[in-house]
Amino acid sequence: MEQPPGYVVQRGYGKVCHLKKSLYSLKHSPRAWFGKFSEVVQEFGLKKSKCDHFVFYKQSIVGSILLVVYVDDIVITGSDYAGISSLKSFLHTKFHTKDLGQLKYFLGVEITRSKKGIFLSQRKYILDLLVEIGKLAAKPCSTPMVPTLHLMKYDGDLFNDPDRYRRLVGRLNYLNVTRPYITFAVSMVSQFMSAPIVKHWEALEQILYYLKRAPGLGILYSNYSHSRIDCFVDADWVGSKIDRRSTTGYCVFVGGNLVSWRSKKQNVVSRSSAESEYRAMAQSTCEIMWIHHLLTEIGLKHPTPSKLRCDNQVALHIASNLVYYERTKHIKIDCHFIREKSQENLISTGYMKTGEQLADFLTKALNGTSLRGSVTGEQLVDYHCNKLGMINIYAPA
Repeated sequence: MEQPPGYVVQRGYGKVCHLKKSLYSLKHSPRAWFGKFSEVVQEFGLKKSKCDHFVFYKQSIVGSILLVVYVDDIVITGSDYAGISSLKSFLHTKFHTKDLGQLKYFLGVEITRSKKGIFLSQRKYILDLLVEIGKLAAKPCSTPMVPTLHLMKYDGDLFNDPDRYRRLVGRLNYLNVTRPYITFAVSMVSQFMSAPIVKHWEALEQILYYLKRAPGLGILYSNYSHSRIDCFVDADWVGSKIDRRSTTGYCVFVGGNLVSWRSKKQNVVSRSSAESEYRAMAQSTCEIMWIHHLLTEIGLKHPTPSKLRCDNQVALHIASNLVYYERTKHIKIDCHFIREKSQENLISTGYMKTGEQLADFLTKALNGTSLRGSVTGEQLVDYHCNKLGMINIYAPA
C-alpha cells in the first residue's frame, strides 16, 4: 500500500498502515468476510456445523432452520417458517441483502419443483459451455468415454493450447454436481493437465458430445418414505495403465436419493483385487461416517446401521473374519477400521451382484457398443442413470 498524498510521518519511519476493513482482491478478504458472517448468524442463534463449516442450523420446538452459504450466496430452508422470516429480517439489518424468493437458480444449478420432488440440472450451464467451445452443433454420442481408449502421458503430439484444456476440465468438474455419469471420464482427463496431448483433448470432446445428447438430464430427489443410508462401492483393480493403481468408486444414497459420489485413483498399488476392493470399502465408510454425523447434527433421524454393498466376496469375508492375519497385514489398519465401525453398528456389509453394482460406472468406461448379457452398452448407461434417479424433464413426450 502506498502512503496517501499529503500524509507526513511525524515520528520516525518503519510504520505500516492498519487495515480496518477488508477490501476486494485481497487474499484475506474471503476469510474476513466469512468470519464476520459467522459471528452475525451465530448471534441470531444458529450453530455452525462441525462437519461442514458452511452449514448453520437451529432446532426448536417449532421446527428447524438450515442455512448454507457460499461466499455471499445464501440458501435458507427448514420447517420453521416464522424463524426463517425473522432470520431474513435480521440479516437485512446487518448486511445489504436481497431476497430472491423461492430457490430456482443457484450457482449454475437449476432447481425445479413438482409433485414428484425436486429436480436439479445444469442445462443452461451445459448449453453455454457447448456454445463457448463451438460444439453446439456436434453429433451427440451415447457414452462419455470410449471404453477401449487408454490415456497415457506423452503418447502423441502436445495440444497447442493447454490453458484452454485446463479451463474446460475445470468447467466439466463443476458439472459433476448434477451429472455423476461423467465423473470417471472427467477424473481421467484431469490427470493430464500439466502437459495435455491431442488424444487427451479428443477425450474431452467425447464428454462434450455425450452432454450434447441430453443437456437437460439431471437428478430427481423424491420422497421414498425412509431415510436409510445405502452405499454402493466398487474398485477397478490395476485399471491405470500408467502406474497400475486401482480406481475407487462409490455412491451414497440417503432416503433412496443420490447425495454423494466419487471416482478417485488409489494412493498405492494393490496386490490383489480383494485388497483394492477393501481399500475402496474403507474410503466409502469414511463418507458414510461424515454423512451420518452431519444428519445427526442437524437433527435428521435415520436408521442404523447403514448398508455398505460390495461385489467382492473375499473383501466381505475379510470384513467379518478376524483370523486373516497373514493375508491382511498390508491392509491391517483398514481391516480394523471397518470392523470397528461394524461393531459400533454404524455400517453393515452386504453382497451385491456385479451386474447390479451401481458404482460400476465410477471405476471404468462402460462399453457402449458390445453386449453385456442381453443388454447393449447404451442401454446399460440408461439403466444406471435411471437407478441413480436421473431424468430429463426437457425430453419430448
